Amino acid sequence: MQITTLSGQEFNRDSSGARRAAQNGPVFITDRGRPAHVLLAIEEYQRLAGPRASIAELLAMPGGEDLEFEAPRFEPVFPPADLS
Repeated sequence: MQITTLSGQEFNRDSSGARRAAQNGPVFITDRGRPAHVLLAIEEYQRLAGPRASIAELLAMPGGEDLEFEAPRFEPVFPPADLS
């Protein structure tokens, strides 16, 4: 894995080069000399993020019945229509 570091200006000048570099490893993009963003190939991101589970799958897991979950209350966007 090759790590590449680019300044924000370098990234703006050659974003296609940054995308090519991301195929070989992470590309750190700096802002005023400090790391601010990381560009990854989608496959690497998906590997790091892991599989996504639905709420049904999470609740079906052993111990899922002990999960605390409170759904947000629905607040109407518009007041009820006055039909009088």
